[in-house]
Amino acid sequence: MEKRYFLGILLFVSISISPMMGQRILNLDEVRDLAIQNNKNLKMASEQERVAFYNKKEAFSKYLPEVSMIGAYLRNQKNLQLISSSAIPSSITMPDLSSLGIPIPAGTEIPIPDEIRDKIRSVGEVDIKNVWVGGVTLIQPLFMGGKIVAYNDIMKNSQALAAAQKDTKLQDIITEVDAGYWQVVSLAYKKELAESYKSLLEKMHSDISTMEQEGVATKADVLSVAVKLNEADMTLTKVDNGLALSRMALNQLCGLSIDENVKLSDESNSETVSNELYTPELVSVEEALVNRSELKSLELATKIYKGKERVARSEFMPNLAFMASYLYTNPSSFDGFDTRFGGMWTLGLTLKVPLNFMSSSSKYNAAKAETRIQEYKLDEAKEKIELQVNQTNFKLNEAYKKYTSSEKNMEKADENLRYATVGFEEGVIPASDVLAAHTAWLSAHSELIDSKIDIRLCKVYLNKALGRNLLNK
Repeated sequence: MEKRYFLGILLFVSISISPMMGQRILNLDEVRDLAIQNNKNLKMASEQERVAFYNKKEAFSKYLPEVSMIGAYLRNQKNLQLISSSAIPSSITMPDLSSLGIPIPAGTEIPIPDEIRDKIRSVGEVDIKNVWVGGVTLIQPLFMGGKIVAYNDIMKNSQALAAAQKDTKLQDIITEVDAGYWQVVSLAYKKELAESYKSLLEKMHSDISTMEQEGVATKADVLSVAVKLNEADMTLTKVDNGLALSRMALNQLCGLSIDENVKLSDESNSETVSNELYTPELVSVEEALVNRSELKSLELATKIYKGKERVARSEFMPNLAFMASYLYTNPSSFDGFDTRFGGMWTLGLTLKVPLNFMSSSSKYNAAKAETRIQEYKLDEAKEKIELQVNQTNFKLNEAYKKYTSSEKNMEKADENLRYATVGFEEGVIPASDVLAAHTAWLSAHSELIDSKIDIRLCKVYLNKALGRNLLNK
């Protein structure tokens, strides 16, 4: 019996502890780190930065000579015949050779055997059935109209642009994670608040039920409290659902399984939120214009399009290059015709002068128009950022005022609820007034939670608007 009792206690303790053992507690910095490590957009931005790095290296190689090698083998059906078959007569007409003592009458036709004709023809045969050709060529650009320099500047700015865009995505991720983090914390506080509110109403429902039995309260009073209790229960259910969904969304941002049991360190430490609140500050738009990665991206994009202008302008310029090559063939003809490898080197300069002025002019004008578009985008972004800084600073000041007002309202609501509860217990205040005091208490505490979280988030948004590093503590 004692053994069964001991095993039962052990099983109960194991079941109670296992959820706690599996729970993961994270603070804000740890949540940020997880999001940075697992975010797909940030990984893609890192790969894009790597692409820009290698494109820059490839652009630098345009300064270097281009070396290429080529080789070919040809198998031909026939050889070349330098002596045609019609050039060799089938017979020879003998001249008068009597003076030489040769007794052959003049004009005698002496046939030439086919064997001799073939041998004569074979003297002019060139063996090209197996032909080997190979060569190495070097081309060194000397002047390309400024195209190579402009191309390298474009790739350099493209690499810086990729880094700026990655920084923008990093700041966006941190902002999104902070918003998700503090939303979970806010709902966790509101859940505790809803539970406290429900407990107060349960106690009041119990008290007023007793008072009804004693004839001090009416059935209507009991029903009104019961309705409020049901509303509190529904509110708690909504908060529970919202908290669960917010946890799932935060897990997804962190790259965790959406059903992983994660608890945030600030959920159980309301003093952290209270003690680290920020006061309003004077902000400078110039700080944002200097630090914002979006402006850096647009400035770099403008430089890139100016580089494209230079590339388009280079289409008007002549191109000069040095060329060196070595060619070898088999058969070769450098020392008579020979079926051995032979080769020679060649040096030279190539000059290309473009004459398509109409087409090049159109490309250049189009490139200039694209540059002006980027300049307009940059000017527009500066105006929007100036507006954004002022708006976020205004919202931060508003959130701080709301927090100060909410603290005072909470103190009054607490005091009002205390007096209403005492008066209700003494029978001098009706149940409707107590319910109104409960509602005011819930609203005041809820507004205080919202104002604390608003200050946190508004500070993050202001720092982002000013282009500050959100990872700095």
